[in-house]
Amino acid sequence: MAELDCNQIQEILPHRWPFLLVDRITDFEPGQWAKGIKCVSVNEPFFCGHFPQYHVMPGVLIIEALAQVGAIAALSKPENKGKIAFFGGIKEARFREQVRPGDVLELSCTLVKSHGPVGIGEGIATVNGKTAAKATLTFAIGGAK
Repeated sequence: MAELDCNQIQEILPHRWPFLLVDRITDFEPGQWAKGIKCVSVNEPFFCGHFPQYHVMPGVLIIEALAQVGAIAALSKPENKGKIAFFGGIKEARFREQVRPGDVLELSCTLVKSHGPVGIGEGIATVNGKTAAKATLTFAIGGAK
């Protein structure tokens, strides 16, 4: 089992507060898949406006968290060290459960296809074993951190 803490995640991803949306990688296989968690707190900056009277994590940020977990899988390959994974597309995104303060968002992304710097990942986010969101994510690797 390979685990990464927040400092190790920041060695791979260029994201920083308030946009680093993964607290820990619980397991991963470079170039194949990754699993991680996001501990959702009422102190998240997005809750100031979404929604102040009924806090719900925005779906687009759940998808971003899934993409960051997928980026760990892709960027942890030695040949991708120091590069950035950019969104190329989001397909078949579905939102099934609300994600609220106090929830532990479990994130999983499997890289199902790649051709050169372009790849596709299948992501699923769950809370307490229930699917909160899932999507097919297309990415392109390039640039430098």
